[in-house]
Amino acid sequence: MNGVITALIVVGILGLIIGLFLGVASISFKVEVDEKEVAVLEALPGNNCGGCGFPGCSGLAAAIAKGEAPVDQCPVGGKAVAEKIASIMGVEAGASVRKVAYVACNGDCDKAKKDYEYTGVEDCVMALYVPNGGAKSCNYGCLGFGNCVKACPFDAIHVKNGIAVVDKEACKACGKCVEACPKHLISLIPYDSKYAVACSSLDKGPAAMKKCDVACIGCSLCVKSCENEAVSVTDFNATIDQSKCIACGKCFEKCPKGAIVEL
Repeated sequence: MNGVITALIVVGILGLIIGLFLGVASISFKVEVDEKEVAVLEALPGNNCGGCGFPGCSGLAAAIAKGEAPVDQCPVGGKAVAEKIASIMGVEAGASVRKVAYVACNGDCDKAKKDYEYTGVEDCVMALYVPNGGAKSCNYGCLGFGNCVKACPFDAIHVKNGIAVVDKEACKACGKCVEACPKHLISLIPYDSKYAVACSSLDKGPAAMKKCDVACIGCSLCVKSCENEAVSVTDFNATIDQSKCIACGKCFEKCPKGAIVEL
């Protein structure tokens, strides 16, 4: 009986010593938590998509709390989240423009010509290493194997009739598809954009027309029709500066090949 009591006393003393040690350690090694960082993290959507340029929402929250990133850095949260974080940080949210991904190619299976039938691995990066950089005659067109689809965490982009198409309502402008496209056909444009050039070909007009029915031929009619100097042509390909575009539609009406589309 005395042995049992002794054992209980020893165990109790050991427990007390360990408890005191843990208590002291928790105080000594305590990690200070920034309350603003915690609040910002709670305000973020939690998608951890990386579209902000940081490793997940926790990385962005830490950067915002330290003043190393703007309060509207999260592309998924948009204006609502930016305003909430601005309130936490005690600053103005500022004006933010919602953006969406846009694929600058309209050469689907009905419009773009093919040099051969491709039956290999359906991967856009791998297709770059096959003859002519893919089965399509146009070396600048969408390959249609969906690397962008796999990269999108919001199911906002799908391959339809051979080309990638973005659902602008589902898109959060995280930029994952932009990074995934090996031909650099995808960019982020303002959600309210009304017109865009749906071609990335740098071929001269005659060559471009042989490869795709809706290829930009660099004729510059769009440039001449634009009164706001929002359209330019470089290397036989037109570009619309969305910051200058007033959505008059004249470039769209003048384009003889349908390379400029209404969004």
